[in-house]
Amino acid sequence: MADQNSEYPIEKRIRALVEQINDYIAHYHGGAVKFVAFDGKVVRVSMLGACQGCPGAAMTMRMGIERILKERVPEVKEVIAVD
Repeated sequence: MADQNSEYPIEKRIRALVEQINDYIAHYHGGAVKFVAFDGKVVRVSMLGACQGCPGAAMTMRMGIERILKERVPEVKEVIAVD
């Protein structure tokens, strides 16, 4: 596997991170997060299961998912939850 910060395609890196985050959310919160799209700046994800409609989902999105993706994939400027 190529170094995650160089030749590894951006979307593939994002998908791998979202899958890791999903594993955590599924295990600890009974919910799920699914990658939907990346347009070069914005990642779109769906919040599913217990996360869908949960009052804490906005915090999970900003303080968890968005923070991790921005830290590890500098091209990501924002993460948006879509239905």
